[in-house]
Amino acid sequence: MTDPRTPPSTAESARPAGAVSLAALRCAYEQSHEAILVADADRRTIAVNEAFCRLTGLVEAELVGKTPDFLPSVQVLPQLQAAITAALQTGGFWQGEIHGERRDGTRFTRWLKLAAIRGDDGEVRNYVANLSELGSDKEVADRLAYLAYHDPLTNLPNRLAFEAQLAQTLRLCERGNYQLALMVIDLDNFKNINDSLGHHVGDELLQQVALRLRECVRASDLVARIGGDEFVVVLPEIETPLTAARVAGKVQLNLADSYRVTEHVLYATPSIGISLFPIDGQDASTLLRNADTAMYHAKNAGRNNHQFYTARMNEAAGERLQMENELRQAVSGITPGHCEFSLHFQPQIQTATGKVIGLEALLRWDNPTFGRVSPMRFIAIAEETGLILPLGDWVIWETCRLTRSLKDQGLGDVRVAINISAQQLRHDNLLLLIRGALACYDLSPQDIELEVTESTAMQNPEVTLSILDQLAAMGIMLAIDDFGTGYSSLAYLKHLPINRLKLDRSFVTDIETDANDAAICTATIALGHSLGLELVAEGVETEEQRDFLARLGCDVLQGYLYSKPMPFADVVAYLQAQRIATE
Repeated sequence: MTDPRTPPSTAESARPAGAVSLAALRCAYEQSHEAILVADADRRTIAVNEAFCRLTGLVEAELVGKTPDFLPSVQVLPQLQAAITAALQTGGFWQGEIHGERRDGTRFTRWLKLAAIRGDDGEVRNYVANLSELGSDKEVADRLAYLAYHDPLTNLPNRLAFEAQLAQTLRLCERGNYQLALMVIDLDNFKNINDSLGHHVGDELLQQVALRLRECVRASDLVARIGGDEFVVVLPEIETPLTAARVAGKVQLNLADSYRVTEHVLYATPSIGISLFPIDGQDASTLLRNADTAMYHAKNAGRNNHQFYTARMNEAAGERLQMENELRQAVSGITPGHCEFSLHFQPQIQTATGKVIGLEALLRWDNPTFGRVSPMRFIAIAEETGLILPLGDWVIWETCRLTRSLKDQGLGDVRVAINISAQQLRHDNLLLLIRGALACYDLSPQDIELEVTESTAMQNPEVTLSILDQLAAMGIMLAIDDFGTGYSSLAYLKHLPINRLKLDRSFVTDIETDANDAAICTATIALGHSLGLELVAEGVETEEQRDFLARLGCDVLQGYLYSKPMPFADVVAYLQAQRIATE
């Protein structure tokens, strides 16, 4: 820019009367009370005014030639930076509230107006950033208007903006006879991250998810956060449902990758439900409701997948809601004289001797409406609704009570294994609960064993390690269940204070005919023994499987070859019969 002290050039002198000179513009720029930064087309700073230097505590020489992403000393969230870039590319302007830090560490808040200056050829020549106080009525009104339609955490459109934009998009699709896809995206196990690591970690994870979602779709597609860990994506003017499937696959792949949040490496896979206009609904509320139904279907199908809506999903959703209500009543109605839940026990056999050395306690639910409900169904509902905590507490107390009964009948030489859910493992009262149950029934820590699934152990390794260390210090045996089905870090696994690895039944089933399963079993048993761990194989149903596992050196066997899970009275008879047979 021209120095205001320099005499006007010939070009300036030739300006029509009333035209603003460069010198006048320079003077206004220098004397403005609002902080101004000018950058070139490559986003390198070329000038800042005195107000900008006062605001940030920096001098111009420190800034010129640098690429500060427009805002030196200003912290801009990644997804906010993406929104800024997108706005500048489309409309050439962005404004919003930003927060920064001066050189001395003090914080400031300003309203940023950012504009792209283009030449006659349409190419960007400069960027101008203007940071002003939030005091004026217009700025406050602009800010309130912006916040009314945007989620303050992710800067994505909120539910209000989503509903308005979707209604408008549906009208356009109806006129043009286009198809539209609506995706509801829910993060799996996000609550566990919030509960165990804190909401600040969860918030940053949501910000990263929002950024990844925007990267997965076109600029014309709508991405919004409508609450909690639930996002929506609207794909207007698609040619076929396969387009939605491809985008959903891309979203699934990108969101399932690891996230780095402070010192944590986190995983948050998505469950995605998809509804289509016009076949699944003609209006916004119907499409959203059906996509939400499909999303729950995706969760029931194992999570980390996408499902399209079908009419029969409504029936399944209705049945699930009824089952959830029945489960709530059953959990709240547990009394000494009435309980819909019971424990069955499956023996664990020592390979070398054929003796029963342990039992696994397995939860069963007999409901007047649904009859005998598979644990695969009701355990998932209990975990999603938080009912797993009171239900898990009951299992611990009931297992200890029945273990005391075994001892009183002279059958106390077996250890009883209890499955612990992820929510139980992270709960503050777990250690106190176990100590109390053991003391109440006069049991020692060696009388029980706690099983944690591989995926649970790997969710938050630092937290898991701390809790398992405390349990091990009590003298309780610890086991990793379903080993081989998750994504264990062997470097981390060796630091866990575990005593047992339980080889998942899926590898045992075809061990005689599938070379891959045989290789996995062989390697896992060798790995476990090298780490000084005892190996337990689940799902042993044939003598051939037993013999194969025995040759590999598997320590303990469990499965239908020996016994199905039995009610307590039957397991007492089973243990008594085995004792007679071995005497």
